[in-house]
Amino acid sequence: MPIAVDIDVMLARRKMSVGELAERVGITPANLAVLKNGRAKAVRFTTLAALCEVLECQPGDLLRWEPDDGGGGAGGRDGEGAVERAAHGVPGG
Repeated sequence: MPIAVDIDVMLARRKMSVGELAERVGITPANLAVLKNGRAKAVRFTTLAALCEVLECQPGDLLRWEPDDGGGGAGGRDGEGAVERAAHGVPGG
C-alpha cells in the first residue's frame, strides 16, 4: 500500500503501549492494530486528530506516502486505476 503508517515509531518515542494509546484515543486495540499495521482502508480525521493530540505530533509524523514497486500509474493503484479509467470511458492501461 502506498501509504505507510508510522504509529509504532511514535509509540516507541513516547514509550507508550498500544493499549494505552487505544484507550486514550477512544478506539479499540483491535482497530488501532488494523491502522498501525497498514491494513486500514481509511482513517477518520477525528481519529487522526486524537492520535496526534495524544502522541503530541503532526499527521505527517504518522502517515507517509511511498510509491508502489509495481509502477502501475494512477498513483500506483493498478487495479483501481484501470477500473476508474474504464468507468469514465478513458482509454489506457
